[in-house]
Formats: sequence, structure tokens, C-alpha cells
Amino acid sequence: MRLIIIDGLDAAGKDTHAQLIKKRYEDKGESVTIRSHPEDDNRFGRIAKQALLGRGKRNKIKASIFYALDVIRSLHRYYRKDEPGTLILVRYLMGTAYLPMPFAKIAYNFFKTFLPTSDYMFFLDVSLDEALGRLGRREMYEMFETQEELVKVRERALYLSQEGWHVINTCRPKEVVAAEINRILDELDEKYE
Repeated sequence: MRLIIIDGLDAAGKDTHAQLIKKRYEDKGESVTIRSHPEDDNRFGRIAKQALLGRGKRNKIKASIFYALDVIRSLHRYYRKDEPGTLILVRYLMGTAYLPMPFAKIAYNFFKTFLPTSDYMFFLDVSLDEALGRLGRREMYEMFETQEELVKVRERALYLSQEGWHVINTCRPKEVVAAEINRILDELDEKYE
């Protein structure tokens, strides 16, 4: 099974590009599953989403714990290493960047050691101004979707993504970003076929 990880900042286009990647492989006749955390189809994901809309330290801890449980549930239900097809995980390892340092680094290294990873890991980066502009079009904001939080999370995530990630600037037009991701996917698919 091809495991593709799409992580990134809020409003970086993670779900948009996951859908484009899904279409790419489905057009080739492959089976593709997307899990975009937190998911609505289970209790862990629903609790994490509810906590993200709240405020305060208790909701941050609650969101982190139930988000992690939602990710682990997705792996347990959908990841079959030796089966054909593609699993796209959106919001996976970089959820740890929402924790303060040094906990973010510790949690990231722990999860990266014990959870599956691949060469197909994309970190979608976006500038603060662009993220805030995109978020301004939303009706509801999550606790981390403030200027102060975005600055901190972006700094930690860029630090964590230094090894093993394809860092993609998504401030550019969607078609340009998709072309860059497809070029990388072509190279990886050729390498692993």
C-alpha cells in the first residue's frame, strides 16, 4: 500500500491537494482512501473537533489526545502495508507541532518511530498573511487559528519537517502547487515500481 501523508498549516490547502492526489491515482484505476483528521465518522474525531472549537488549556489537551486516538484508529482500520492501493492521511504527524517545545519534538519523534511513515510525506507551508487571508473566509475558527498560534505552530512544524519531508510552498496558484506535487509523485512512483 502506498502511504501518502499530507500535513501542513491551517489553510495551507491540505484537503484540496489530498483530493487532487486521490483523483490522480483513481484515474489510473487504483483504490484510494483519504483520512483527514480529525474525522467525523468516529467518537475520537468528533471529540477532537469539538475541543478544537473551544478555548483553554483543557481543550488543547483534550484535542491533542483525541486527535492522536483518531489517527491511530485510521491506521488500524485502513492501513494494510502489503495490500494494493493508496492511503492518504491528512493531518498526521505534524499535529505534534501544536504542542509547546520541547514536547512537540519529543511527541513527533515518538510517533515517527512507532507509526508508519513513507517517502511520500508532504508538508504544505503557507505564509502567515496568506493563511490569515484564507482563514478569514471561514465561519468558525479553531483554537489554533489565530495569528499568535499560527506563528508558533509554523515555526515548530518547519523545524520538525527538516528531514524526510517534501516542503511545498502553497502561496502559489493551486495548479502550480499540484504540478510540483505531481512531479515528486512521479519520481517516487518510478522509484518504487
